[in-house]
Amino acid sequence: MPKRFHLFYIHGFNSSPQSAKARILGDAVADMSWVQFHVPGLPYDPQRSIDILKDAVEACLPEPVGLVGSSMGGFYGTWLAEHYNLPLVLVNPAIRPYELLQDYLGINENMYTGERYEFTEQHIEILRQLDVPRITRPERYFLLTQTADEVLDYQQGVEKFAQSPQIVEQGGSHGFDHFERHLPAIFSFLNITSE
Repeated sequence: MPKRFHLFYIHGFNSSPQSAKARILGDAVADMSWVQFHVPGLPYDPQRSIDILKDAVEACLPEPVGLVGSSMGGFYGTWLAEHYNLPLVLVNPAIRPYELLQDYLGINENMYTGERYEFTEQHIEILRQLDVPRITRPERYFLLTQTADEVLDYQQGVEKFAQSPQIVEQGGSHGFDHFERHLPAIFSFLNITSE
């Protein structure tokens, strides 16, 4: 029997562990008793989010850990991958969220939880500090992106991870349409076998 593997799904900004991709991934590994699936609930505050993720990952080490990060989860996942030498699958990742989230300054509401909160310039600054300008090992990353992402510029991810394996699909959406079709490729990259 394979040794235990810890699979993390890192959700995006204003999302939650109930997101569609989290459920799809969780269902896919439900019968794999050696895979422990983690979906930490992340707040809007980037410092609290990265602290939650650090604690969760460190609690699993030195057992094998693999990451799947969507949107802002791809940004946080890149930081984790670099700091802990972990493989990361990026799904329509946010590359420069400190630019993207300028539009969210002020009062917001999480559509999943109903939580109302204030997003501030201080949060933007923390995101700048968490940025990884240049990745160190391209083979550690696997990019899945769709060109019709209505939230992010998909080309930013293609450029940043230019030396990494990539699947670039025409059309689609920010939610990444038909995510389930890519589960075999994701599991192969993370070395999660069904045997």
